[in-house]
Amino acid sequence: MSDFKTDIQIAQDATLSHINHIADKLSISNDDLELYGKFKAKLPLDLLNENKINNSNLILVTAMTPTPAGEGKTTTSIGLTEGLNKIGKKAVVVLREPSLGPVFGIKGGAAGGGYSQVVPMEDINLHFTGDFSAIEKANNLLSALIDNNIQSKTRNLNIDPRTIVWKRVMDMNDRSLRDIVVGLGGTANGVPRQDGFNITPASEVMAILCMSESFKDLKERLGKIFVGFTFQKKPIYAKDLNAENAMAILLKDAIKPNLVQTLEGNPAIIHGGPFANIAQGTNTILATKMGLSLGDYVVTEAGFGADLGAEKFLNIKCVSGNLKPKALVLVATIRALRHHGGAKKEEYNTASLERVSKGMDNLDKHIENCKKFGLTPVVAINAFPSDSNAEVEFVINHCKGLGVKAVVARGWELGGDGMKDLASAVVDQVDGHNDFKPLYDWSLPVKDKIEIIAKEIYGADSVEYSKKALTDLKKVNDLGLESLPVCMAKTQKSFSDNAALLARPKGFSINVREFEFATGAGFIIPILGVMMRMPGLPAVPASEGMDIDNNGKISGLS
Repeated sequence: MSDFKTDIQIAQDATLSHINHIADKLSISNDDLELYGKFKAKLPLDLLNENKINNSNLILVTAMTPTPAGEGKTTTSIGLTEGLNKIGKKAVVVLREPSLGPVFGIKGGAAGGGYSQVVPMEDINLHFTGDFSAIEKANNLLSALIDNNIQSKTRNLNIDPRTIVWKRVMDMNDRSLRDIVVGLGGTANGVPRQDGFNITPASEVMAILCMSESFKDLKERLGKIFVGFTFQKKPIYAKDLNAENAMAILLKDAIKPNLVQTLEGNPAIIHGGPFANIAQGTNTILATKMGLSLGDYVVTEAGFGADLGAEKFLNIKCVSGNLKPKALVLVATIRALRHHGGAKKEEYNTASLERVSKGMDNLDKHIENCKKFGLTPVVAINAFPSDSNAEVEFVINHCKGLGVKAVVARGWELGGDGMKDLASAVVDQVDGHNDFKPLYDWSLPVKDKIEIIAKEIYGADSVEYSKKALTDLKKVNDLGLESLPVCMAKTQKSFSDNAALLARPKGFSINVREFEFATGAGFIIPILGVMMRMPGLPAVPASEGMDIDNNGKISGLS
């Protein structure tokens, strides 16, 4: 590699352009920018241009089933954008905002890496423009209104506390808050009931922000949030508590996409941040459409493997937002192929053609799945120093045999110069004959939609439902939600719902444990296996390696 600087050292050594200059590249008047210092700005929604949206080129970046550290979708997305601009295209990258949970937990940061980063890196990884805080406050305002109504003697809606499904949120990994009791300390402090916290990216308010297409749409969706039932079994929604207007007020700035820049001074729009294993895993529809309104090529990514983020992007976001991707990039690493071929964590960096060959089953299944959506992917082999020439050539030739082009991506090491080959391959796909189509019709019965995803995308033989799931499914039908799409909550470590089954498992069943419904966001959430909506910290959190000096210079973010 060209040097061994850390990500944060590279970012801090960069000379950033004033955000006005970045806006100029997109023909945005400086008067339209809402500045957050010199290097960040909010974009007003009146910059959206439906005619331009329909004539721009949307490119989705997804990945094979990842190792715990991830395979570099964000790095590849940023690098691809640099590469597209290098070959003369007007390209914009549109990404999610990082959550503080993974930043201080495992990842240490999520703004790309090496010479393919978005900057100011520290700001993006930390509080940024306050969007997550606004989402958290809007979510918790509804929680406060619920408990206040239960306590009230004048406007009591007769909510049964045992049926309340709405939880408080905080953007931090804190397992101690998963299950709590609120309202202790006597009658002045409320009515005791069992409650808990989710992490902010799992909040339905986050999902709603990401699915909304206008401020009016945002308010309507907030009002549709399902809270629970009365003692008489009547459903209660946020609008019954007159909550939606006040919640929307807290989100008045958060709904506007954020403009920053890449290391090479190209425009980057960052907005929203739902996880892909427990939520929809993509940035906001508004941010994606903002990119399409301002650029000719828009590169965006969807979280975790293509069985999660990409499936939800294509079946939920694209259908809801009337978006049509023109190309799909499938990120693979030699390390992940070794992992799926049986390598232990300490062997990820040890060359083994045998393990790579065995691990190709996982990549093959993802390629097959992409084609089911009418999209022939370009495989981006995200380069690592431990890759051997023999392993890389094997992957390229194997993909060629499947009618798929595989290109080595060197964005981490070389920025845009290392991504021009990938950029050219992606442009060829955009100009080719891809014809996107969703995998299922939303009007199908809920069980049919789940079965299509389980069998077609995961490769399962069957779907089994617990007694609770069947009871929940009856509630879905009683509430008239059958025509909503399904947003599967599943481990990111396997095609199955069993994290231990690597590569391409066969002969397994998918087990639906229970259902949740995001009535405001507009989808049903089948919970497969045990899924945590409030993660815990690892034994050695990334936060332990972070520091800040007397001059405010941060170290340890990556």
